[in-house]
Amino acid sequence: MNKNMVSRRRFLKKTTGLAVGAIGFPYIVPSSALGKAGTVAPSNRLTMAQIGCGSMGGGNLNAFLGLSGEVQVIAVCDVDDNHAQAKKRAVDGKYGNRDCKAYQDYRVLLEKEDLDCVSHALPDHWHAPVAIACARKGIDMYGEKPFARSIAEGRAMCEAIERYQLIWQTGSWQRSVGHFHRGAELVRNGKIGKIKHTEVGLPNGNKRGPDAKLLPVPGHLNYDMWLGSAPWRPHQDFGRGTVHWDWRWIMDYSGGQLTDWAGHHIDIAHWGLGLDRTGPVHIEGKGQYPTEGIYNTPYAYDFTCTYANGNKIRVANAAVLPHKMGVCWYGERGWIHVNRGGIRASDPNILRETLSAGDIRLYKSHHHQKNFIDCVKSRKETITPAEVAHRSISVGLLGEIAMQTGRPIKWNPETEQIIGDPQASRYLMRSYRAPWHL
Repeated sequence: MNKNMVSRRRFLKKTTGLAVGAIGFPYIVPSSALGKAGTVAPSNRLTMAQIGCGSMGGGNLNAFLGLSGEVQVIAVCDVDDNHAQAKKRAVDGKYGNRDCKAYQDYRVLLEKEDLDCVSHALPDHWHAPVAIACARKGIDMYGEKPFARSIAEGRAMCEAIERYQLIWQTGSWQRSVGHFHRGAELVRNGKIGKIKHTEVGLPNGNKRGPDAKLLPVPGHLNYDMWLGSAPWRPHQDFGRGTVHWDWRWIMDYSGGQLTDWAGHHIDIAHWGLGLDRTGPVHIEGKGQYPTEGIYNTPYAYDFTCTYANGNKIRVANAAVLPHKMGVCWYGERGWIHVNRGGIRASDPNILRETLSAGDIRLYKSHHHQKNFIDCVKSRKETITPAEVAHRSISVGLLGEIAMQTGRPIKWNPETEQIIGDPQASRYLMRSYRAPWHL
């Protein structure tokens, strides 16, 4: 970064003597203090880095590059140097220079760069270590779903984000899409009457993965770093000649389609029911797991969550549900179904319902990444904050525990503890491979 450029965070440290993230301090800087009024000087943009430059990371990076009047991407990081270098070229091409730095180790990035915010898109088992490291640096974050690989990691992330008073946006972008917002708002305002039950359809999983095929570690990949806290295994083909993408079908790194999509559709189900800051009290169901090949996440799953207020949410792979993918709320006067294809109802007139002055109005966003940037500046909560994302994925993780143990789970959503089952409680936290720790 240009030595004459004073970032928002460095400006605040110099002018207030307070650490970034000090509780109660809004850290808003007048534009006149950072650049000529009415201009967008580089020093008045938020400095950002992208950690994880694969498929989702690349998509998010492009979205933030599209906000060039407000964001300056100054660095990229990926354990695969081919990914990092490709995104460095994309950033440099956008700005017409060669200034973007490329790293393979996020710890080096965080030590060397002065960042306002970070976007990270990583395998699930990497979410907590990177998020907590960024939190300790006082950096606001846009992080991919699912929020964490385990419930204990998710709670640790929430506590770190709260402790340092940071802004967090989860990549559960469906909340920033109009028809998902509309469906949830109609349900919250009783337009289909009292909810009887809800169904959440997620993708069907992979019944069989490839056989183990060992491969030499390519020179551009820091494979030990890619594994991170996960158990050691020799480098192998996960399905596409590499470890990329198909890691999500192996439980050391993810929970398959269940956890890959829980942060989307369970999130919307909670939103419509007003349950997005709590959790179920009873979880029961079954899953089917591959018996051949290296994949071990469930290819079929079906579990029901009961909440303290009596609400029931059934979560299953789409093949066994009447409306397949998406969320369907069933009320006393009909149903509303939303998925990425749109919104439907048992009676089209339900969708024409209007809200009155006293009705509940849900948080509205039209651009997920822009909502994050706006909140970094205003210090207001984003549309998918940490606590909400944690509660959304907790449902999927509790279903995973119920299926793995083969018995019902009694859950206290206030203490986030499993009641009366020490063996099941061990699934609340993953073991970390040395020297990694939370």
